[in-house]
Amino acid sequence: MTDAEWAVVRDALPVPGWLEGRGGQPEGYCHRQLVDAVRYLVAGGVSWRAMPADFPAWDRVYAFFRRWRDKGLIGEFHDRLRDRVREAAGRDREPTAGIIDA
Repeated sequence: MTDAEWAVVRDALPVPGWLEGRGGQPEGYCHRQLVDAVRYLVAGGVSWRAMPADFPAWDRVYAFFRRWRDKGLIGEFHDRLRDRVREAAGRDREPTAGIIDA
């Protein structure tokens, strides 16, 4: 993930409770590594358990992914990416029509 890509994603991630003074322990994993691991899985179409050793353990990555999904962050990432792609193509950020195909 490039630094520019990370800048877009970083702002959407929740701030850990211990950084906001709400208590808890510091997280043991870098969020950038976790996002890179999820991107690797999606791009490669591999299973969670087939994650290379270069990334954190698959169960930790899955736990963070599940937490982000449940908080709606995955949808927010999608929307941000869609907005940027549409703007780069010279279109409005929000689509004005949709097509449903069976």
